[in-house]
Amino acid sequence: MGIINNFKYKFVKNNVTEENLDDPLLKALFCNEVITREKAMSLPAVSSNVDLISSIVACIPIKLYKDVGEKVEEIKDDYRMSLLNDETKDTLDSFQWKKALVSDYLMSKGGYSYIKKNKNNIIGLYYVESEKVTPFKNTDAIFKECTFNINGLTYKNYEIFRILRNTKDGISGTSITTEISKALDTAFNTMLYQLNIVKKGGNKKGFLTTQRKLSQEAIDKLKEAWKNMYLNNTENCVVLNEGMDFKESSNTSVENQINESKTALDNQIDKVFHIKQNFNDTFKEAILPILKAFESSLNRFLLLEKEKKQGYFFEFDIKEITKANIKERYEAYKIALDGGWLNRNEVRYEENIDRVDGLDTFNVTLGAVLYDPKNKEYFVPNTGQVKEEGKNSEQENTENDVLND
Repeated sequence: MGIINNFKYKFVKNNVTEENLDDPLLKALFCNEVITREKAMSLPAVSSNVDLISSIVACIPIKLYKDVGEKVEEIKDDYRMSLLNDETKDTLDSFQWKKALVSDYLMSKGGYSYIKKNKNNIIGLYYVESEKVTPFKNTDAIFKECTFNINGLTYKNYEIFRILRNTKDGISGTSITTEISKALDTAFNTMLYQLNIVKKGGNKKGFLTTQRKLSQEAIDKLKEAWKNMYLNNTENCVVLNEGMDFKESSNTSVENQINESKTALDNQIDKVFHIKQNFNDTFKEAILPILKAFESSLNRFLLLEKEKKQGYFFEFDIKEITKANIKERYEAYKIALDGGWLNRNEVRYEENIDRVDGLDTFNVTLGAVLYDPKNKEYFVPNTGQVKEEGKNSEQENTENDVLND
């Protein structure tokens, strides 16, 4: 007679249910349960990646610039700078506001915020949990229109600021939990499986065999002793009478390779979030796309139409984040300057620094000749000579003689 303590499969209308299904991979495959955001965030790999990305974005200040053609001016006294970098007028400050939006961007259908206005002036940015936002859109595939329902009230398209991941309608996005639900569900059930082993004190599953029939009283006592042994909160042992033997059940593939499976799942999760060993690669692949999505929404929802035409734009100031890579950036500028395909004012433009008169010249060779594209003149610093484009030395000498006469 044996007391079986192994995998049990319960079939209901030819479907395998989650009850008593212990193998994490089988549970993820057979149980048609969509993993929730809460379950996904309970995974250390997911939680740490979301926290890393959202915190970095929240740390970066937002600035307002105006492109006036040959230079970019920073607008420092605009009232929106305080809303975006200090006080949003909501219970969340600007850091918490940006962090919450990015977390929803990654793990939900998008990051949403209500824009409170007094005529054309924005007086508050109020974060809204994505789960409480219900978008409604028309059926036209080309001319898309939408409204948003929040707590029973309807808000217009321009009243709801939003950043969306992998969206096709500009209304709601696709979360990571939706895209890789099976992988996250497998990782979640693996974690539960490990937790279950810990709760049982690491005791292996198995069954008992006996050479003689046991009374019901003996079976009940044996079950109780066995249950106490697996509780892991008391020091218990089970004494087997003569003729009884315990045989360990065969381990599943997950049990045999639990650490390898967990490492592989964590690596897969890191790939989804584009987390790399090198921070610069992580910034370029995981952080920068979110910054650009954020900037695009800021320019769309927080700028007036006349400001857009006048060249105003919002941008994250990433200089503080990329300071460790400043040498690499400056070396790239040096190559461009020495090669003659950028001038110093164009480099200053890329760094959002005002232009300086006299720095519009190009290096034609390695510091030997300077070319002015406006006047079409070559200047040789070593000799102090200025030569017009297309004229040789004899022509210039002849013209100079005529002028002297």
